[in-house]
This record gives sequence, C-alpha cells and structure tokens, in this order.
Amino acid sequence: MIDPNTTSSDGSTLGGFGNGFEADDTVERPSVVVLISGSGSNLQALLEAQEHDELGGDVVAVVSNKADAYGLVRAREAGIDAVVLPHEEYDSRDAYDSALIKVIERHSPDLVVLAGFMRILSPLFVQYFYGRLLNIHPSLLPAWPGLDTHRKVLDAGESEHGASVHFVTETLDGGPVAIQAVADVLDGDDEASLKERVHTREHLIYPIAVRWALEGRLKLAGDVATLDGHTLPVGGLRLSHADVEEELSDELPEDEED
Repeated sequence: MIDPNTTSSDGSTLGGFGNGFEADDTVERPSVVVLISGSGSNLQALLEAQEHDELGGDVVAVVSNKADAYGLVRAREAGIDAVVLPHEEYDSRDAYDSALIKVIERHSPDLVVLAGFMRILSPLFVQYFYGRLLNIHPSLLPAWPGLDTHRKVLDAGESEHGASVHFVTETLDGGPVAIQAVADVLDGDDEASLKERVHTREHLIYPIAVRWALEGRLKLAGDVATLDGHTLPVGGLRLSHADVEEELSDELPEDEED
C-alpha cells in the first residue's frame, strides 16, 4: 500500500498527500488544463483534491469537444474557465488538434490531463505536449486498451480489473503507466457494478498521479515513466484491491463506513 507519509530517498513523500512543506503564496502554482467529453467525474475528483490543497497545483481551464458535457457545469460552478471547442466544426483531426493546442496554450499549463476526452489525439498534438500529457484508462494496462473494457473483462472471465494512469503517446492507451489500482471481479458482477468499482479507483489514483507530475516527481523519460528518478515497472505503482478498500474506508466518516 502506498502510505502518503512514506518518504523516498530525497525526503519527499510517495503518496503525494502532505509533502511536509507549507504553501508559499508568493510562488506561482503549477497549472493544469483538463480535457473532457462527458460528465467529468474524474474532473470532480481533481477539483476536490485541489479544494483540499492535495493536487499540487490548480486546474485553470476545462475544455470539451461536447457542448452538453456536464463537466463544463462542474468547471463553471468551481469558478474555472470552461471552453467548448466542437470537433464537428473542423474538417480534419489535425485542424481540430491545432485549434485545441491554441486554446490550451492561452493558459500556459504545466500539465494537460485527459478526463474522459473521447477523441483519438493526432501525433501533432501528442508531440506538442509530450511528457506533459496524462490519461486515465479503465483497465490494468497493458491489458484491455480501447473501449468497452468492463464488458471485455467480464466476457473473458478475468478475476481482476482496475484503472491505470499513464502518459499519452502516439500508441492508443500504450504510454508508460504511472500508477494502477486493482478492483477484484466479484461473483454476480455486471458491467454497471464493475464500472462503479473501477470509478472509485480512478477517483483515488488520478489526483495522486497529477500531484506527482506537478511536483516534478513523475516524469516521462524516453519510453519509461520515472518517479523520483527511479524507473517504474510496466504497470507502474500498483495498489491492490485490499489497499484501495482500506484507503477508501479511511476516507469515510466512521458512521458511513458500513
């Protein structure tokens, strides 16, 4: 289990929550632009981490290719710039991604985070933000890239599922993984119940990975991810099902644990 207060060799903490340093209001905080297409539940997890000063920076803009994405409402309610850039108005993927780059660069972000952004990004876009581009995927990568992961896991009779935060490269869902969280597949699970359990994992690990990146601890070095200068394994740092359940239990008030 990743203890937020565990220190690495350089004295920093592994969990990313509470690094032992007080915030300095005179220093400009790192910034994040989040790309969405839908409800924005992972965006909400990032915003809540930011509210509790556990993100390591600030979400400064949310951009959606869908005007009716509920994540835009979440952004506006949080006082964050919410931008709609419909992809239908552009005649090619490169044209859209060029416009998207311009919109993002108005905010000069340190990190671009995909939170349910349902578009395949062009090599142009990926190379522009290379090393500063994170995504979350509902599977234990490299297993089950692409769509419909919950159905595929159930159809295959897998005993484990989960979520992965990874750097974005030109290979779909193929970039180096930073962190994963396992969800056991339970007897009687259907797509809806398994999806809900995986979502809890996503909401737990995405703010951790974003904080690591904003603190300069998580980096893309060639074709591998590194944390505090150490190369991460293929699956990144992995939280077991039991680890996650313990973390989630610790976050609940005592009268809500059951």
